[in-house]
Amino acid sequence: MTSKPINQCQVCHSEDLDSILFLGYLPPVNTMVPIGAPTSEQPAYPLELLRCCNCGLVQIGLEISQEILFPESYPYLSGTTSILKTNFADLESESSKLLNLNKEKLVIDIGSNDGTLLSNFYRQGYEVLGVEPSQAADIANRNGIRTLKSYFNEKIAKEIASEYGKAQLVTAANVFAHISDIHSVLDGVLALLDSDGVFVTESHYLLDLIDTVQYDTIYHEHLRYYDIHSLSRLLNFHGLEIFHVKKIPTHGGSIRVYAARNGQKKISHEVAANLDIENSKGLDSGLGLKDFGSRVRSSKWELNKLLSELKIGGAKIYGVGAPSRASTLVSYVGLDDGTLECVVEVQGSHKIGKYMPGTRIPVVEEEVIFENQPDYALMLSWHIADELIPILKKKGYKGKFIIPLPSPRIVE
Repeated sequence: MTSKPINQCQVCHSEDLDSILFLGYLPPVNTMVPIGAPTSEQPAYPLELLRCCNCGLVQIGLEISQEILFPESYPYLSGTTSILKTNFADLESESSKLLNLNKEKLVIDIGSNDGTLLSNFYRQGYEVLGVEPSQAADIANRNGIRTLKSYFNEKIAKEIASEYGKAQLVTAANVFAHISDIHSVLDGVLALLDSDGVFVTESHYLLDLIDTVQYDTIYHEHLRYYDIHSLSRLLNFHGLEIFHVKKIPTHGGSIRVYAARNGQKKISHEVAANLDIENSKGLDSGLGLKDFGSRVRSSKWELNKLLSELKIGGAKIYGVGAPSRASTLVSYVGLDDGTLECVVEVQGSHKIGKYMPGTRIPVVEEEVIFENQPDYALMLSWHIADELIPILKKKGYKGKFIIPLPSPRIVE
């Protein structure tokens, strides 16, 4: 399978799906061609955001093969982002206290990347195991974080449980929305968990996505966009219930959700409080999504207008950061190497030396922005602009910054 349309809800299988937004035809956000490679055909796939009128799940309308989206050469490394490292340290601290974890029992991370999350448990003396299909697994193993280089599915989960035993804690941070056949995934999670074990997920939060017009978080790797209502319905299908939630700052706004088998844990007041907020915002009814598409289109037009006027005036503009979400923004807004001369990334990024997907915009080492001093820096990693801008200034960048979302603005 290369791709297949999603004609039924991924959770409840209803065919009653409403279109919210069509973002065009986008290449896979992490398929990047080396700089200087001859021009060749590159695939692009339709990207549409849908909402299930039956269970409320927000999802995309096309599933692309995991082998295409997450190849062995997948370039993303979670350890290069300081906000993620801080968040994962907080996850270890919070879960250890909240769950009274036993250091002799296993902690498993699904989609463990370079082991950044598990490293916090490892340093505290826990038995850990990661599951990761990309080259990041090699980095984790070199750093002592035991990691199986494999895609996660129910079959692998049963093999892990047989060989390594059951886990007291299974985590899935920023991957629970990525894996297809979500019911099989949850069957796999249940196969891994002790009878009183806990499953913790971290995912982009639909409420934050809507409030701050984060259309750039919509791409083919993200099959689903959860709020607490839709996530609770999904987990309930498998005898799991949410007992604690926490909003976290990663990826421009995410939600950390703790779930256990029904009746195992006392449900915290944060669950009801956050459900009430979602109701007040019209998420569960769908009314909260009513004008999202028009707000996205307005944001696109405003950014195009701003950048066009600057370029007509002779300005030199570099991009800052090449996260996956940047590919959606670049493609949807229609940016090319005539608009952005390059995109800079921190030293060590696997994206350096390649073109942004579907473009001839080169990704280069961050040092270039200090040497060449462009007039403007377009913050493609705008969701962590408050963290990045002081760092760039301290390192010597003297130009102005453009924050593209929710509404484009220039920061001196």
